[in-house]
Amino acid sequence: MKGLFAKLAIGVAALAFVTAAQAGETLDRVMGKKAMVVATNSGWPPQSFLDDSNELVGFDIDVSKEIAKRLGVEVSFETPDWATLTGGRWQGRYDLGVGSVTPTKARAQVIDFVGIYYFSPYVYVLHKDSQAKSVGDLNGKKIGVETATTSEDFIRRRLEIDAPGLPPIEYKIEPGEVRTYADSMLPFDDLRIGDGTRLDAVIAPEQTALNAIKNGYPLRVLEGEYAFREPLVVIAEKVDPDWTKKVGAVIEEMKTDGTLAALTTKWYGKDYSAD
Repeated sequence: MKGLFAKLAIGVAALAFVTAAQAGETLDRVMGKKAMVVATNSGWPPQSFLDDSNELVGFDIDVSKEIAKRLGVEVSFETPDWATLTGGRWQGRYDLGVGSVTPTKARAQVIDFVGIYYFSPYVYVLHKDSQAKSVGDLNGKKIGVETATTSEDFIRRRLEIDAPGLPPIEYKIEPGEVRTYADSMLPFDDLRIGDGTRLDAVIAPEQTALNAIKNGYPLRVLEGEYAFREPLVVIAEKVDPDWTKKVGAVIEEMKTDGTLAALTTKWYGKDYSAD
């Protein structure tokens, strides 16, 4: 029996050692290499996209670079599909996700929410020739959304944002058909063809819609009504609370000193850093 207790004690001590060693694995890896890998998007202007020189640019890219600068490390980018980015279990392939991710209850089970870094209103986007004047005019219509996003969750009435203090989601639309797209710009490409030709409306972030209009898409935003408003978070794999805490503190610094206000204004034309 004494020998059994001794073995159990050794086993517990070994487990404690392993747990302690794993607790800071991302933080140790990043600070040891002086480099971090950020998972993001490559086709979501102005959040993140490839410019004419095939360089990855945008709001999320600038945020990532600022986080890296404050940590004293270099940054590189990977662009996995959305389900991989938000699904966790990265197995060390990425150190952070900076992709304008909404903190939902489902995602909270598989990824850490490092910190809210801005807020985004979602809008109803119409062709410029649309006669719709209210959300009610879109009942029974063809609505386009990017797949596996909060836009799709909203139009299917299953959106659950995991953040304190937010008002409940109001569902005011009964679509006739929901059409999903693999990329954030593809719904706009179908809508621009003509009012009702392929789509009657798109639900998307306000900044994405305004950027499309700025770039010549013959669209307009339905005035006076947001679909919903959401916080956006930097995310991390659920393996290292020390890393989550350290980057979270950096994000708070960027809020306090006005950096996030400046970056949202640079890319979106207005300050989205505060609720």
